[in-house]
Amino acid sequence: MRPSSASSSLPPATPRPRERSDFETLSSLFPYLWEFRWRVLVAITCLVAAKVAVVGVPVVLKQIVDLLVPAGGQAAVLLAVPLGLLAAYGLLRLASTFFTELREFVFARVTQRAVRNVALKVFRHLHGLSLRFHLDRQTGGLTRDIERGTRGIASLVSYTLYSILPTLVEITLVIGYLVLHYDVWFAGIAGVALVLYIIYTIAVTEWRTEFRRSMNELDSKANVRAIDSLLNYETVKYFGNEEFEARRYDESMQRWERAAVRSQTSLSVLNVGQAAIISVAVTLMVWRATTGVVEGRMSIGDLVLVNAFMIQLYMPLNFLGVLYREIKQSLADMERLFSLLDANREVDDSPHAQPLKLTGAPEIRFDKVAFAYEPNRQILHELSFVVPAGTTTAVVGSSGAGKSTIGRLLFRFYDVTGGAITIDGQDLRSVTQSSLRRSIGIVPQDTVLFNDSLRYNVAYGEPDAAEADIDAAADSAQLTAFIASLPQGWNTPVGERGLKLSGGEKQRVAIARMLLKNPPVLLLDEATSALDSRNEAAIQDALRAVAAHRTTLVIAHRLSTIVDADQIIVLEAGRIVERGRHDDLLALGGRYAGMWAMQARDESQTDASMQTDASDPGTMTATAGVAT
Repeated sequence: MRPSSASSSLPPATPRPRERSDFETLSSLFPYLWEFRWRVLVAITCLVAAKVAVVGVPVVLKQIVDLLVPAGGQAAVLLAVPLGLLAAYGLLRLASTFFTELREFVFARVTQRAVRNVALKVFRHLHGLSLRFHLDRQTGGLTRDIERGTRGIASLVSYTLYSILPTLVEITLVIGYLVLHYDVWFAGIAGVALVLYIIYTIAVTEWRTEFRRSMNELDSKANVRAIDSLLNYETVKYFGNEEFEARRYDESMQRWERAAVRSQTSLSVLNVGQAAIISVAVTLMVWRATTGVVEGRMSIGDLVLVNAFMIQLYMPLNFLGVLYREIKQSLADMERLFSLLDANREVDDSPHAQPLKLTGAPEIRFDKVAFAYEPNRQILHELSFVVPAGTTTAVVGSSGAGKSTIGRLLFRFYDVTGGAITIDGQDLRSVTQSSLRRSIGIVPQDTVLFNDSLRYNVAYGEPDAAEADIDAAADSAQLTAFIASLPQGWNTPVGERGLKLSGGEKQRVAIARMLLKNPPVLLLDEATSALDSRNEAAIQDALRAVAAHRTTLVIAHRLSTIVDADQIIVLEAGRIVERGRHDDLLALGGRYAGMWAMQARDESQTDASMQTDASDPGTMTATAGVAT
């Protein structure tokens, strides 16, 4: 049962994410906000109401000022009118604050939920991408892109709803009032100034955006270099390369510094130009209003109104450039975040994928499987073999023969470029990846643990497992005595990637969580390579017992661990050169027999060397001195 999709093409290399336009970035964000459309509409209504109240304040103030010039004999009447206007003035100011706070109250959930949903979607998408993507990426830069991108969403929404839109609404209301009540010069000066201000701000900010994008790139590279160095702390110490790492980090920071200086100096150019446009416009409008008062065309209240409008209008407009720059920076940050969602899933479930259906230990079949990581690097060549249900098959061969690739293809970290892999007749490409991986348990040669407790790492095999099952898995993996010896017991932190544990201890944790998962298929990649002889014998017995009723594929480096395998497959350069049981392959006298003889010779030489060291007091003293 093979999918109809062609499997002869080579897997594509992870493409570099294309640059997204601002419109594409905003379009990607919009659905997350529109999910709360009623809150958005209520918030915009509150925004308009707040700005109507703000614009109404200078209008009422004008009426108060004009009415405070009393006509003869009407002081009592005039006293009542300003009091009413004063009350209206106070209510309008209160209303502007009330609606502003109501807008923020209504919209707060929209912003935070959008940030949460985008971050969760990116996180899930990253886990859904192929192994190739993560091997090509560097974790430090990836996490920095996510952090800046989610922060950019909150900033963009905040600046847009709380600053940009209110300012634009206020500008519209003010210019509309000037057109209706005063000569065209007032609206003309305000309109021309706004157009010049916006054009200048956009032009200079677009010029500056490249500096910000360059800063982001260099910041991510410096962060990647720092995290990579810290993750390899022991290697740095082994070679005494602290100063070398510091120089490499400083080189990245120097390039970032130059980009930051260019960004800051260009900011000064923008600020000076904006201030010049605003100052000229305000001066012209106040001059025009003053002339109108002198000529009797305008009242003192009109002068106060125009001046108040200019203060209300240009004070937020003075920050419009800053806000626009921040929005552009947020868009640049969000661009990298959403570009992660654009990353193609090289390995994805087909539209008609079904869960893997197993009734017991399944049969695994490799049928003329071919695979290449790169076009010029063919790894497997029409590989065909069967792992019968409930049996153990071992794969051996020299380094680079393709052993680990078989395990990756079985987990479907990559898709085959030719042939097919089936489990109980079901092509791996026709079943869901989640059901496939639930059915396979692995003990890798290089065990990487989470920076959490021992219990968390063991229970990771089955997060909902009962305490008794966790304890039983630990006991089968020879972990019980080790855990009992620790002051914090199960709660002992294992450190970054499990570096607080020895290789053998990490491997036993990996075995325990595999046992806890209790899958029908086992993949053992030299599962006991880091154990001492006593623990290895005990673990091997436990693994044999576990594998008795399961289909097991063993990737072996030490041949002594697979002598009981039902079938041994010998790989050489991605091709099967021998297959059979241990005794049969030894009798054949071929590649496997040569590997067996070589390992036996190496082990005997090691044993002889250890016996010599034990009988030589000088060697023992020297060894002790080294240990000390």
